[in-house]
Amino acid sequence: MPRARQQGFTLIEIMVVVVILGILGALIVPNIIGRPDEARVTAARADIEAISNALELYRLDNGHYPSTDQGLEALVSEPSGYPEPRRWNPDGYLKKVPVDPWDEPYLYFSEDRRIEVYSYGADRKEGGEGVDADILLSEL
Repeated sequence: MPRARQQGFTLIEIMVVVVILGILGALIVPNIIGRPDEARVTAARADIEAISNALELYRLDNGHYPSTDQGLEALVSEPSGYPEPRRWNPDGYLKKVPVDPWDEPYLYFSEDRRIEVYSYGADRKEGGEGVDADILLSEL
């Protein structure tokens, strides 16, 4: 009587597959893990661009940017203090002032006709490199 051939994988075949999967995992996982912060940097750049556009509309309506003291809140509700807005849009320029992807407020600076909007990045500290680098309007 002929003996039936057993079907299945040998131990060697299983070990080869596990080693291949381990090598692939070691190559791919580090690339995937770094992506969330890169996505946050991209989102921060998009936010800063939107804030910049709202600031430009504010300037066109009022002849000047909000002061540093008035801040980005001047894009949501009519600011008080100097300089007073001439023709502030009653609907505002933004629905709300966004926070950066790391849940920190965007920083705003205004001097004469120069403005800067920025985020300190992933490390939430001035300076840094890569995803920790500051994200500045002037660099967009």
